[in-house]
Amino acid sequence: MKEEAALSTPPTGGWRRKDGMPSLPEAHRSLKVPHKGSLIRKFLAFAGPGYLVAVGYMDPGNWATDLAGGSQFGYALLSVILLSNLMAMVLQALSGKLGIVTGKDLAQACRDHYSKPVAVGLWALCELAIAACDLAEVIGAAIALNLLFGIPLLYGVILTAFDVLNYFVPSE
Repeated sequence: MKEEAALSTPPTGGWRRKDGMPSLPEAHRSLKVPHKGSLIRKFLAFAGPGYLVAVGYMDPGNWATDLAGGSQFGYALLSVILLSNLMAMVLQALSGKLGIVTGKDLAQACRDHYSKPVAVGLWALCELAIAACDLAEVIGAAIALNLLFGIPLLYGVILTAFDVLNYFVPSE
């Protein structure tokens, strides 16, 4: 019985902050994995979330960038694409293991493990990376609006920015 309790509660040693709240409590342990049934049935419980992650990782913007780079440089960039995909798989596997073992996501683990100045620096770097990724999506949407409707790129960027900002305005 002690072994089951030890496996169900994540370890707390080594963390600066001990809070009992899991990451995203509204979705924590929301995936029901059947304890009875075949191995295929248990595997299929993870197929839906796995498919969503796979589609989200390789979105159409990435495909367009890959095709444009491939048409311009041929196979010269193939090794870079291979290495970046392998690195992404390693990082996703490590993040998954971190979440399974500790019950924390990567941001919570960094906040709880590092000192406050280092955690703030990591947060700032992540915000810059998020902004860089969003910038590519905004420019891609502006190019799509230009190709589809002939809207100038500047107006396409402004329209896309308003669309993104409208998402954050609470509706009544």
